[in-house]
Amino acid sequence: MINSGGLKLKVKRVCSRKRSREGPKTHLTPEPKRGGAARPLACSGAAMVEVRGPSEEVRGSSEEFCSDGEDLFGDYDSILEDSAVLAELDGAERSHRDAVWREDGGGERQEDGGERREDDSLLDEPNPAERLPPSQLQFQQEEEEERRRRESSSPSRAAGGGGGRRSVAEQLKRTMLGNGAAPRSVSRAAALREAAVSEEMGVAARAVEAAAADETADLGPFFGLPSRVQDLLRRLRGIDTLYDWQHACLNLDCVRRRRNLIFSLPTSGGKTLVAEILLLREILRRRRDGLFILPYVSLVQEKVRGLAALGLELDFLVEEYAGSRGRFPPLRRRGRRSLYVATIEKAHSLVEALLEAGRLQELGLLVVDELHMLGDGSRGALIETTLAKVQYVSKSTQIIGMSATLGNIGDLQVFLRAEHFSSDFRPVELKEFVKLGDSVYQVDPTEESGLSFSRQLSFKYSSSMQKADPDHVVALVTEVVPSHSCLVFCPTKKNCENVAQMICSYLKEEFLQHRREEKAELLRQLRAGGQGWVCPVLRRTVPFGLAYHHSGLTSEERRLVEEAYSAGVLCLLACTSTLAAGVNLPARRVILRSPYVASEFLKRTQYKQMVGRAGRAGIDSVGESILILQDRDRDKVKTLLCAPVENCYSQLMHGDGKGLLSLILSLIGLKVGTSLQQLQDFLSGTLLFVQQLCADTDLQEALQSSVRLLQEQRLVCAADGATLQVTQLGRATFKGSVDVSHSAVLYGDLSRGLDGLLLSSYLHLLYLVTPYELLAQCRPDWMVYLRQVTSLSPAEQKMFAAVGIPESFVARKAAGQTVKKSVPVQPVLRMYLALVLLALLKDPDLVAVSDRFQLSRGFVQTLLSSAAAFCSCVLRFAQELEEFWPFRTLLSELTRRLSYCVKAELIPLMEVAGVLESRARQLYSAGYTSLTHLANADPAHLCRSLTHLYRKQAEQMVASAKMLLSEKAAALQEEVDNLLSPPSDLPPPPPL
Repeated sequence: MINSGGLKLKVKRVCSRKRSREGPKTHLTPEPKRGGAARPLACSGAAMVEVRGPSEEVRGSSEEFCSDGEDLFGDYDSILEDSAVLAELDGAERSHRDAVWREDGGGERQEDGGERREDDSLLDEPNPAERLPPSQLQFQQEEEEERRRRESSSPSRAAGGGGGRRSVAEQLKRTMLGNGAAPRSVSRAAALREAAVSEEMGVAARAVEAAAADETADLGPFFGLPSRVQDLLRRLRGIDTLYDWQHACLNLDCVRRRRNLIFSLPTSGGKTLVAEILLLREILRRRRDGLFILPYVSLVQEKVRGLAALGLELDFLVEEYAGSRGRFPPLRRRGRRSLYVATIEKAHSLVEALLEAGRLQELGLLVVDELHMLGDGSRGALIETTLAKVQYVSKSTQIIGMSATLGNIGDLQVFLRAEHFSSDFRPVELKEFVKLGDSVYQVDPTEESGLSFSRQLSFKYSSSMQKADPDHVVALVTEVVPSHSCLVFCPTKKNCENVAQMICSYLKEEFLQHRREEKAELLRQLRAGGQGWVCPVLRRTVPFGLAYHHSGLTSEERRLVEEAYSAGVLCLLACTSTLAAGVNLPARRVILRSPYVASEFLKRTQYKQMVGRAGRAGIDSVGESILILQDRDRDKVKTLLCAPVENCYSQLMHGDGKGLLSLILSLIGLKVGTSLQQLQDFLSGTLLFVQQLCADTDLQEALQSSVRLLQEQRLVCAADGATLQVTQLGRATFKGSVDVSHSAVLYGDLSRGLDGLLLSSYLHLLYLVTPYELLAQCRPDWMVYLRQVTSLSPAEQKMFAAVGIPESFVARKAAGQTVKKSVPVQPVLRMYLALVLLALLKDPDLVAVSDRFQLSRGFVQTLLSSAAAFCSCVLRFAQELEEFWPFRTLLSELTRRLSYCVKAELIPLMEVAGVLESRARQLYSAGYTSLTHLANADPAHLCRSLTHLYRKQAEQMVASAKMLLSEKAAALQEEVDNLLSPPSDLPPPPPL
């Protein structure tokens, strides 16, 4: 079925081997394609082949066809080689002639001579008096002329019985050849049907030709996608219809013309669905890859799980680029497109890898979620760098940016050369309130003060309860829970735990009965994930349906808490502001415990993100947010509620211009800019240029200063005095995505490691891959430090001297003595974190290790995941420097160990997005011991075999496993194809 200009055409599958149409055209001749001679429409499933004799090869051809005069049988004719068949045909012919002679009253008939009658053979040509189409009449005329020509050119035959009958074999062959060249007489209805089909074929051919020329041609009724996509969204997501703003956005002229677009809406407005539909259009219609950039690893894994089922149904790959996962450059897929879902850091590395391989044009669409993070320090600089490179190098790549909160949208439009679409739509009405003392005010922009009185609180608190809960959080919470959900945002992690416990102290016993069995199962899951240990706070709060949520939880604990909250097992979460920017966990009521994040007053962007979680689409008719404030903060809150969203500024100059240094180094290394003029041309397309943020200097001076600094650090050199190029160290730095300020330090650590690399333990390698960025968060417990040092082997203790830490230093610090000799702080802190990683490799019990080192569970897990990511960076750094060849194999294995930090048999299962250690152990115990087992599992059986697993989660898990298995199979097939295909640089054959 082809949709062309609103006309739906059903194209029949026809044989691709067509007879020549070079003779006079008739009403049965298909209408030719525009701009050329008529050719048959190539239909899938109807291969065009050239048929040859049995000793010849049959090869495909899309251009060679049979001619009218071609002998289709040649020397291979099974009918004519069968003597029995020929005898029967000959006998039938004689019987027919004898009968005719007798009817005419004829006497003895000559067997081989005599006058030949027009109807003397069953196999003779049809009577010309019959009604024949013009094409057959033409064939008859040509046959008659050919017969006369032969008779006139052969006198002996004309004189001696030239009119005698031809052999049955000759007549059979000639008749069948004629049938192949001209159709038999057909009825008027049949002729009309063939004419209609020919007309459809002609129109379809033009439609296919137009679709090939127009990359934006629709494939179906659902915003240019097949209706199957709409059916899948309904079946997999429960989405029946789109909101009006989504219709309007998808039908924008700039979207149809593939121009860049920024669209901004409130949280939970449905922005992600629009982005996914646009990505599907790019992959299915234009057959180009897509890149979806998300800010956090958890969001990437959630999106990979959600898109895996669509990828399987629509035949495209969903590839995860987060943490240590991702291949650079990605494999080139033959016949299948990929959707890359990546964090900010991995997206930057992916774009650079595609650019270096000359494959950036394969990227058709790039979508950035939370575009306002352009103003977020070093991560904002990476986003700006990535977008600027794509715009500069690949003009055909479309960029879509989306965010709930955007301030200076004009600057971003100029930077991205994009149009802007905005709406204040929310699927659920949001009512914002402020609580001051015992009064509740509704946010009302029409009032001069911005607030209008709503109600007076009349909670009956005892004196002890008033002292414990002066802000009436318990009363505000119990108005909605447990029948509805509630989020309480707290300023610090410790406050989250305290608030959760405080609320539990004043809840009634009936809360314990609400979904009692499911909460008990949640505690069992938490205990299994903690190797028999459960956080005391969660052990107390979960039976009441409450929990806390912040970065101090492990990934396993966060996953279990989030799933239980989404399922309604937990009705309240006390959380930090990071939840608002992370996974989507809406609530009926959102309470802001304080207008502060740590010690800093709330920004408008943070406030809008938090209150945007109020209201669950399809569940609640209204969402409420309540901001609790003290009288001293009244003026600040008034400004907060009325102020516009904060502006977004370029971060390339953040941290003494580290972002600009890294950008210039990569541009020179990728040969995008090898002169000051080319670099300046590139920088003129950045947000930094648009906003002119170079303090006390212009952009040209900042560029020259950066190049000089890179030369001083021996990362860049001038080859001929003008052409800039990277040194080996510079190439290793940008290829490994290593911070420019850490490049020399890392090089020195690796060089010293070569002199005395300790291979009897992982300690030395762990020290080399400990992330520099986490040192600022490290506060060693010196007694713990000393105990860990004394428990090391003598060879491991020698490591301290090798990295510049005196043996007595840790002992003196533990004893509280003054250390007279100055010791560098960085090696001391890195060694402490390396000891934590070593303990995890020896015993992956994260809870026990965090207790041993007096660190939070969340920090220990962050250290582990960051070390795995940095280890892959150091590996790529070492691969670019020949002297570091010993590290290549060692770091490759260490990256794998750090990425999972579990027993070897669980690693294949943990490769599936969202499958963590406890879930992997459950799967393994249930008999699902490999990726293949999981990919072929029945979700219903999984739900029965595994505890605390919901049907939707099981379906996503199986789909993710199938997608991962498909990726591995495609990668292996790609290797096979590359091995079997001839090399492009194969030397030509020598001359004869």
